Amino acid sequence: MKAQHGIHSSLPAARYYRANDPQWHWLEERDDADTSDFLEAANQQQADWFAPLAPLEEALYQSHLARRELAVSSLKTTLDHFTFWNETSAEDDYPCWWRHPNQQPDQPVCFFDVSARAAAHEFYDMGDMALSPDEQWLAWTEDTQGDERFTLWLKALPDGDPVQLLTDIGAGLCWAEDQTVTAATLLFTRFDDTQRPDSVWRLPLCLDNPNASPTPALVLREENTEFWIGIGKTRSRAWLLFESGSKDTSEIHLIPAHAPATKPLCIQQRQNGVEYSIDHRPGSFYRLHNQAGAHFQLDYLPESQLGQHPLTWQTLITHREDATLEGVDAFSWGLMLGERDHQQAQMRLRRLVFDAQHACQLDTYLALPEQPCSQMLEDAPHFDSLVLRLREESFTQPPSWFALDLTSGERTILKRVPIYGNLQPEQLTSKRIWATSQDGERVPVSVVMRADLADQPLPTLLYGYGAYGEALDPWFSIARLELLERGAAFAVAHVRGGGERGEPWYLNGKMAHKENSFDDFLAAREALVAEGVSDSQRIAAYGASAGGLLVGTCINRAPDAFCAALLDVPFLDVLRTMQNPDLPLTTAEYSEWGNPEAPEVASRIRAYSPMDNIKPQAYPALWIEGSWFDTRVSYWEPAKFYAQVARQQQGSAPILMRTDMSSGHGGASGRFKAWRDTARQDAFILWALGLATTSDANP
Repeated sequence: MKAQHGIHSSLPAARYYRANDPQWHWLEERDDADTSDFLEAANQQQADWFAPLAPLEEALYQSHLARRELAVSSLKTTLDHFTFWNETSAEDDYPCWWRHPNQQPDQPVCFFDVSARAAAHEFYDMGDMALSPDEQWLAWTEDTQGDERFTLWLKALPDGDPVQLLTDIGAGLCWAEDQTVTAATLLFTRFDDTQRPDSVWRLPLCLDNPNASPTPALVLREENTEFWIGIGKTRSRAWLLFESGSKDTSEIHLIPAHAPATKPLCIQQRQNGVEYSIDHRPGSFYRLHNQAGAHFQLDYLPESQLGQHPLTWQTLITHREDATLEGVDAFSWGLMLGERDHQQAQMRLRRLVFDAQHACQLDTYLALPEQPCSQMLEDAPHFDSLVLRLREESFTQPPSWFALDLTSGERTILKRVPIYGNLQPEQLTSKRIWATSQDGERVPVSVVMRADLADQPLPTLLYGYGAYGEALDPWFSIARLELLERGAAFAVAHVRGGGERGEPWYLNGKMAHKENSFDDFLAAREALVAEGVSDSQRIAAYGASAGGLLVGTCINRAPDAFCAALLDVPFLDVLRTMQNPDLPLTTAEYSEWGNPEAPEVASRIRAYSPMDNIKPQAYPALWIEGSWFDTRVSYWEPAKFYAQVARQQQGSAPILMRTDMSSGHGGASGRFKAWRDTARQDAFILWALGLATTSDANP
């Protein structure tokens, strides 16, 4: 069908409009039959419009499958007693987990078949899997609805019957180190009424009869509604960590891992705006913190001082203006740091080695294969290991895993994701350009395209996020090859609010500085045109979750800048959501967006909130995705935005929405369903960019 000027009376936004509720707030009533009817009607409108593109969707989906290795095995990880890995067959959505005794690879056993567990559910998400210290018990959490409320299960390995222990808990699990033949301790989180992880609980397990395990005991509760609480354990396995954190403040409690009933000890009382993380080596604690400066510094504390007041931390790496310290991993021999260069927007891994007196004997950066790229330290379960496992990828190179021998410096390739089909990584090229934002700030923009098309303006998909300090470091996408092969370029606007250029980049795109994110995204669009990368008439925007806020605001302000926009589970009704502290996430988000109880904050949010700035104008083609069980961005946010834009649309471009009635914020569960959803979105993008071939009928 072709959209018409004004709203057609047969469309959902006309049929379900209520004059006494022009903002569509009634859609927030989940139990109102009209709500589900409206969503289903919008789904039908989308399906009818999309029907001519169904052959393109199928072609994209099949080509996507043909490009990738469907039967996949993970790398093997050797623990104390067994070697573990997973395998996913070519037909399955989920993996089967295997193990064999160390030094006995001829005795593999499948101990956990995730596909078998998922088979009975339309939606299935594995929250966490945790092996007991003796590697003979498996605990896991699973969500079978999409609302991120998890059930806890336990089984004896390899073939014990699963036992359901608890329901309605958080995803994460952590074993203490007190296991005996008949007993062990498992730690988990629970939610408050707004689905905020507000408490940590200790579950003593009777391993000879798990159903007879005692009632969980409260370990720690976080009363401040702006804070979430999480659990972890140091790599040394000596300490349990309980971190209460808001978006800008941290507080960590410790318990000896071998004595989980011990009262938690706070290592540093919270101070507003101070974030820190803790790791441990025998004899020393390490603290990465921003108390001395926004870009973080690294201190250490002799373990003998724990419990004293005041603690005497000693500085190892001082605060610097040109780099942000982002993470610390402790090993018996020293530390691995994650450090982000502000100018190059590049993460580096840095190795520190100490002597017995804590004097630094070695301070060096690991080599990078290219810039920009992503180089990550994979999980290294052995505290004494001198062989690190690295994962590397870029916009043009698929993920590869290497073993780095720290003694010899030798790198050994362990695995590289194979790519099949006509378009190979060596036929791609990527580059970084710099946009100039409204205030003169230089904004990095990454672009990838076919090398043979790099000398001409191309139809372009521009992606952005720009929130929570999340860095969009280079990543390879097999699905993206479908767009690139058909002649599109893919660009990423690394706007402020993200973390690509370190902590300053984040701080200058949040709260009162949020306007910078929108200016940066539109500046990135202009730079792509000015640099000859993009065809000015064929640029589509893509934003998901908080990225949906970014794109939604930009299309309200500059609808002519884009030929289309795709908003995936988008955060669009910002002011109303932030005014409702009973909703999940709201109170924890105050330090990201502000608390609109303050009039000046409400005014600031209202100025950019996409739902509050819809107006009669010609909008580009919009494809909006929501999820019925989404607890992070409620289904009504995309629904209300869709309805209101459809009523205000003054142009002929289609305004479409699809709500997945069986999933949550992460979309469809299972890899094949997820790939199908991607193919459907890509078909819309190709249509919008004018790249659907003559054999693909256009709506």
